[in-house]
Amino acid sequence: MLVVHAAFPLDPEKRDEALDQIADLVEQSQAEDGMIDYRATTDLTDPNVVRFFEQYESEDAFVAHTQTDHFEAFEAALPEYLAGEPEITRFDVDSATELDL
Repeated sequence: MLVVHAAFPLDPEKRDEALDQIADLVEQSQAEDGMIDYRATTDLTDPNVVRFFEQYESEDAFVAHTQTDHFEAFEAALPEYLAGEPEITRFDVDSATELDL
């Protein structure tokens, strides 16, 4: 499994437009083959930061995602929405277990 966590600081003046495009990206990405989970949420301490949490079955699923029309459209528009440098971390995971609280 491959996991990606990304944080994008948004320009407050472009936030609403960015969130609309992010909502479309999330909806279309969740339907992709090999996608386990794909979510975006605003940060509780800074609502101008959007955090992505992505889980893929494999490297191939991740690569396929980066080649979709909806991802490429988001990637092309992203620079106009940003207010700083994104932080993106990739995790290669051998196993995952749900925990009970």
